[in-house]
Amino acid sequence: MRRAAPGLSGEGAASTTGRGKGKMPLLRSCATRPDIVRCGMSISIVPASSSRFLGIQTGATHTTVLLADEKGTKLLQFDLGPANLRLISDYDLTRMFREIQKQTGEVSAIGAGMAGLRNERDRSRVLRLAKKVWPRTPFHAAHDLESSLRATGDFPKETEARVLLLSGTGSCAYGNSRDGRTMKFGGRGHILGDQGSACDIALTALRRIVYHHDLNEKFPKLGEAVLRATQLNEPDDLIPWTMEADKDELARLAVTIFEQAQRGDKIAKAVVSEAADKLADMAVHCAEHLLPHHRRVQFILAGGVFLHQAAFVAAVSRRIHARWKDCDVRSLKKESVWGALALTRENIEHRTLKNEHRSKKHRSSMLDVQCSMFSVHGSPVPMDSLSLSPTEQRNPKSMRLDKMPLGEAVELMLREDAKVPGAILREKRALLWLLRKVIHVFNHGGRLFYAGAGTSGRLGILDASECPPTFRAPAEQVQGIIAGGRRAIWSAVEGAEDDYAGGAMAVRYRGVGKGDVLLGIAASGRTPFVWGALREAKQAGAITALLCFNPKLKVRRGHQPDRMILINTGPEVLTGSTRLKAGTATKLVLNILTTLAMVHGGKVISNLMVEMHPTNAKLRDRAVRLLVELTGCDRDEARQTLEDTDWMVQKACTRLLKKRKQRRNHLPKR
Repeated sequence: MRRAAPGLSGEGAASTTGRGKGKMPLLRSCATRPDIVRCGMSISIVPASSSRFLGIQTGATHTTVLLADEKGTKLLQFDLGPANLRLISDYDLTRMFREIQKQTGEVSAIGAGMAGLRNERDRSRVLRLAKKVWPRTPFHAAHDLESSLRATGDFPKETEARVLLLSGTGSCAYGNSRDGRTMKFGGRGHILGDQGSACDIALTALRRIVYHHDLNEKFPKLGEAVLRATQLNEPDDLIPWTMEADKDELARLAVTIFEQAQRGDKIAKAVVSEAADKLADMAVHCAEHLLPHHRRVQFILAGGVFLHQAAFVAAVSRRIHARWKDCDVRSLKKESVWGALALTRENIEHRTLKNEHRSKKHRSSMLDVQCSMFSVHGSPVPMDSLSLSPTEQRNPKSMRLDKMPLGEAVELMLREDAKVPGAILREKRALLWLLRKVIHVFNHGGRLFYAGAGTSGRLGILDASECPPTFRAPAEQVQGIIAGGRRAIWSAVEGAEDDYAGGAMAVRYRGVGKGDVLLGIAASGRTPFVWGALREAKQAGAITALLCFNPKLKVRRGHQPDRMILINTGPEVLTGSTRLKAGTATKLVLNILTTLAMVHGGKVISNLMVEMHPTNAKLRDRAVRLLVELTGCDRDEARQTLEDTDWMVQKACTRLLKKRKQRRNHLPKR
């Protein structure tokens, strides 16, 4: 595995921020009770016997592991390869955990700061894999920014917020306030973000170098230093190198930029100065989201860039002081892994409270999952209504499906599908309500959104994607949102449908609001992602509806959408496989919605698609035939008119009918 360049570690949150060898007072005895000790900023409960605690800090360039006793004495420290959750597979992460367990042995509790951990789904993934390796050991996972901030220790007196400003391979700012609020600013990788990071410094310098080369017809001195550092021969060699270089290689190039800046190179000095401005702005904006400007803030600088560039630290510090008067700016003295180690107290606290406040023999695992899924808002759907859903029942007609002759099985599936239209018609009133809402919204510039997981989400995306070519509709007029995002369109994304917050976030960032319609699609009615989307859309003022195939669905008060379309398609031929009848019914309902809404929006004449977008030979031939049928012209005139109107059928039709009327008016009267 690739190792980081000296002094340039971390991604957003640099996984190491110093190499101090001293002790951190991780756990200190409390006089009142022998089983209570202080840890960082709070009191923790630890076993009375000698204990060992494990901290793991993962990053884009490497992973640091620290083992310490209850007094905070370092027992063992070592590094492993990179482990960003967005880039590492379950197999490789489990293998890394096993290697850590092999080298450290049994421990009392584990805290991990994980690069790439963004939500509860990521946390659940880490805990699931960790349980395979440490089945009985408390394991607390947080994102690497949180653990890095923990490494700073307690809140200083009179300080209302702390902001950790990180610059390594990547960069970002992460802060928390005394009242518990948190804020992350920046990051998002070297393509979209990481302003002021080593990667950003390198890429900015490369762009300046080639610009000055073109502008002055002379390759600048900084360019020569870059070619020397990268072992390239000429400027054009930089083109393939930038395409092939990984983040570590880009980050290492920042060392050259800093060196040349110290020697007085004007381009390098400008790049470094700009990076300092970016980082200071990032830190101050993060603080502004946490506090009014007159409150005291502590800014902590961490990461490989700050660790090895003293002049750069001073430059960033000056800029922060200029932008925020009442502040303290200092460098992080401890490695971030000490913050991961501090997280172990949360394992012990959590387990102790769990044992004190709930019985070991009660509370089913399904209820635990449900509570974690809806920890913020509570489950909208009681579990008993899910167990009664027809989509979860066995179909008595297909009990012999595995032994049924193929011909008989085909007939059975078609007979079951034939029941779908009748089931939809029984919910005609609710469907008409939604259809009228969509027509009204379209006529006033609004949009229709579908939100679903798995088959439901894919069908929503399919219907949305067909509207622009069929009706020449704007791409934003009908949109599909699927749990798990882009990858879930063609492959399953584990746990995506259980991400309640993910549904809400998707709706928020798509800009759903007043004047829009959001239709949630959930076959059994339970999908947390869909309920998160519905709740967020309703709070934003959108019209909301749920399409579901569980007529016995019960929704708790306060969670109901504006309308529910509960269609009873009955048990599936293959039990629980809602891509069958439920999927067919979904496709029919969505087809009805968009087709009739577009018809009533003037996109159709008679039953002809006069607003289709002819993008291939087949559709162009269809457009010619439509025009001939509507206007009575010949094929040559139809084709020529379509070419003159950029293949807009309705516009061509209007032009030909107008021309035809003019011809009639000029005919001699008999």
